Amino acid sequence: MLQSMTGYGKTVLQLPNKKISIEIKSLNSKSLDLNTRIPSLYREKELDIRKRIANQLERGKVDFSLYMELTGEETATRINQAVVKAYIKQLREVAIGTEAELLTIAMRLPDVVTTEREDIDEDEWHDIQAGIEQALQYIIQYRNDEGMVLLKDFENRINTIADILEQVMAMDPDRMAAVRQRLEKAVADLKEKVDENRFEQELIYYLEKYDITEEKVRLDNHLKYFLKALVSDDSNGKKLGFIAQEIGREINTIGSKSNHAPMQKLVVQMKDELEKIKEQLLNVL
Repeated sequence: MLQSMTGYGKTVLQLPNKKISIEIKSLNSKSLDLNTRIPSLYREKELDIRKRIANQLERGKVDFSLYMELTGEETATRINQAVVKAYIKQLREVAIGTEAELLTIAMRLPDVVTTEREDIDEDEWHDIQAGIEQALQYIIQYRNDEGMVLLKDFENRINTIADILEQVMAMDPDRMAAVRQRLEKAVADLKEKVDENRFEQELIYYLEKYDITEEKVRLDNHLKYFLKALVSDDSNGKKLGFIAQEIGREINTIGSKSNHAPMQKLVVQMKDELEKIKEQLLNVL
């Protein structure tokens, strides 16, 4: 199934004493470019998170954010009462003031407030892992939905190129006749006698250089292969990109061989459709 690299997923968990918000955003990139924002409490789990995201999303510029908001009465910040009392005792010896005034001064001094290191609760981490997995499923669904939109667009544009190719081939006999007529007129204008057999051989050789039958067959095969690759089980933007390059090569060759203004206009239309396909392919996983 075709997948876009653009996606967004969010999960909010309400735990007993904290609220956890998990967000994952992705854009197109040639490889996996993963940035994470994780509270220091969960920093030791970063490698596990990165591995989980890499396995699921594979490619893209991915931003992962995990926000924690304390909602309970518990806090990891503590007032070091022993230090505060020691400060107040020393202040009494050098300053005059009320208990409140001395306490205000003491609270501004170093080491009064400490932050205790919390250990990760395994049950809590299990819930967070489930939240990350849910956010990943949301972003994958988003990517799949975007992929379906891209698939329909690709199908329409490939079919448009195929239709224009049919117009090119319908025009080809008239083009070859015009080229032949132009060459015969050029020789006639020379007003010189030529060997008819030799002239016919040279004319056939020259016309063969303008023949686009092989290019038409190859281009038609590439277009069919592109449509087949679109509906394969795996999303493979790089493979589609390679096929698009081959399509472009055949279109360019037809354009260089055409030597016919109406056909070159059709070639320009095919190139325009292909360029739009290439732009969109940059966003395919």
